[in-house]
Amino acid sequence: MSEPVLEADYVIVGAGAVGMAFADTLLSSSEASMIVIDRRARPGGHWNDAYPFIRLHAPSAGYGVNSLALDSGRIDRSGWNEGFHELASGPEICAYFDRVMHERLLASGRVAYLPSSELGADGVVRCRLGGARKRVRALKKTVDCTFADTRLPATDPPRFALGAGVRCVTPGELPAMSEPCDGVVIIGAGKTAMDTALWLLEQGVDAEAITWIRPRDAWLLNRANVQPGFEFFARTIGGFAAEMEAARDASSIDDLFARLEAGALLQRIDTAIAPTMYRCAIVSDAELAQLRRITRVVRLGHVKVIEPGRIVLEQGTVATSERHLHVHCSADGIPSRLPQPMFQGERIVPQYVRRCSPTFSAALVAHLEATMTDDAEKNAMCTPVPPPCVPRDWLRMQVDEARNNAMWSKSAELRAWLAGARLNLFSPLIARAVQEPDPVNTAILDRYRTAVKPGLARLSSLLAGAE
Repeated sequence: MSEPVLEADYVIVGAGAVGMAFADTLLSSSEASMIVIDRRARPGGHWNDAYPFIRLHAPSAGYGVNSLALDSGRIDRSGWNEGFHELASGPEICAYFDRVMHERLLASGRVAYLPSSELGADGVVRCRLGGARKRVRALKKTVDCTFADTRLPATDPPRFALGAGVRCVTPGELPAMSEPCDGVVIIGAGKTAMDTALWLLEQGVDAEAITWIRPRDAWLLNRANVQPGFEFFARTIGGFAAEMEAARDASSIDDLFARLEAGALLQRIDTAIAPTMYRCAIVSDAELAQLRRITRVVRLGHVKVIEPGRIVLEQGTVATSERHLHVHCSADGIPSRLPQPMFQGERIVPQYVRRCSPTFSAALVAHLEATMTDDAEKNAMCTPVPPPCVPRDWLRMQVDEARNNAMWSKSAELRAWLAGARLNLFSPLIARAVQEPDPVNTAILDRYRTAVKPGLARLSSLLAGAE
């Protein structure tokens, strides 16, 4: 028996943040029909697999789809994010994407949604639950929104071995734990590990009872410098100016990071350790102070095996016991992958076009698809900005993003779209400062304009010298 056939202009694979942002903007910028396919039962991608205490690291205002705000405009008045724009929780994000799917995409009559389904190379979609099969056909293009392949502990098992009797859990299992332990061992150095450490401290766990195995230390962005409201103009846009001034005046890459740290633009948990990682993680000063309370830090490389009485690492061993609780926080997050052209004939592969901005990037790629016809011209407008891994990537992302900004400035149509795009957080702040001149804000803009060209040139020079 042949499978039923579903046709649409675009077949979008993935209903995570990228797929949803792409579909939302394509709906606004075109008359296209779409089929959205996802292996999970609900939209929201990896957020469905996340630990219950996860939150965005950056303000909610800059996340989600372009047509519908995720945030309420609230400033937190308590906690470790006090004084800053709200940070959506994982459950809030899942509920938001569910609303976008049903009230925005499906309600349009131009979108079909196939949850719990996987698209095979043969063009047949198979339901993961009942095995039902449908054939889908893209009349225009297939959009692969799975390129980021975000990995979390719940879905990515540890790469170290576990001996008999060792207690090892994922962060998502922590809230249900009730059996006492002699201490907690956090394994991992990224965002998940930091979230887990903060949650444990918030629950009242003694910092001295926490051992943190950190194979690498990271440079961290300061949340005070990424606030979207106009009341934060001096700190946010002033931060952009200070970045370019630090770049312009840097004598070396090491000197650049020293200047960025001195200006509170980048931070690190332990100021005595040179970071070898940068992954766009963001913390507040209050969170940083809490993380610094954990002093039992192990830097002996990655874990190889956890035995009942010891943890074997690449460069040594540390003691543990069967009564210690080990928390696997070592999933790869966003794995490093070689960038691809985003427009590939009958295939589109959305990637970052701006540093650390997955949903803005997907929305812009969708708008280009809807408003331009030539793939070469579209690719020229959106050179991929690969997610970072090492500190040098901070420089590379600045240069790559500036190249894209320069291309966008040449298109009057795209400039108009950017001016009205909800996800384009900071350009409206600059536009308002120009329209409502104020001596303080004008001076900040002048600093940025003076520093940006030589700053970017110096970053390019430093990168070339490091190759």
